[in-house]
Amino acid sequence: MSLLSTFSDTIQIIKRNVRRNFRIPQLLVFSSIQPVIFLLLFNYVFGGAVGGNTGGSYINFLLPGILAQTALFGAIQTGVGLAEDLGKGVIDRLRSLPIARSAVLTGRTLADMVRNTFVVLIMGIAGTVLGFRATEGPLRVIAAVALVLVFSHAFSWISACIGLALKDAETVQVAGFLWVFPLVFASAVFVPVNTMPTWLQVFARNQPVTQVVNSVRYLTRGGVPNGPDFIVHTILWSVGLVIVFAPIAVWQYRKIK
Repeated sequence: MSLLSTFSDTIQIIKRNVRRNFRIPQLLVFSSIQPVIFLLLFNYVFGGAVGGNTGGSYINFLLPGILAQTALFGAIQTGVGLAEDLGKGVIDRLRSLPIARSAVLTGRTLADMVRNTFVVLIMGIAGTVLGFRATEGPLRVIAAVALVLVFSHAFSWISACIGLALKDAETVQVAGFLWVFPLVFASAVFVPVNTMPTWLQVFARNQPVTQVVNSVRYLTRGGVPNGPDFIVHTILWSVGLVIVFAPIAVWQYRKIK
């Protein structure tokens, strides 16, 4: 199919999934409430214990990490949504239409990125109420949000592969948290990496979640050594994940029987 028709098909799939998200308000509500609860719990429960190791107010350290965590948790919903569409026969109907195969998956991942944008903005408001203050100007804050969304889009392709492989929404959700939780908690999301055991620091410093978290901290607050390097590494991770997992997801989609 031509590039123009593929683009048009993708736009239609995005519209379909975005409308579906907003027609299920409870999905948006609970997608927003969960990260706010994480923010409140970690800020007030662990802030007193680890805040002194972060070089300032714990909320300024925590919010960029929670934004990355929210993006990852939102990416899990891509696989869950695809599994639900498979179970309800929606994918079968889409496959019967003369549309680009890649449009179904690209539209799904981009629609989920739109939903993540909504949740990330709510998180930013909640963080500001709790005392977070960006010091690096609005353009860099926008760049930080964009970087988080690009990061979440890359991980949505991993989730899409899991959803197409397992085909059961509940199983996909459980499987999603199995690989997301180690990335979130063994990273710089909640505590500085240098407070971890030496053997764990090697993994925590080099994995993608730490890269995006430190990038957001650098763009919003500054003061992060080698901040531009973290941004480059985040972009490379995001591009690399899409290059690897997007073709796999499209191949899986074509093989559905």
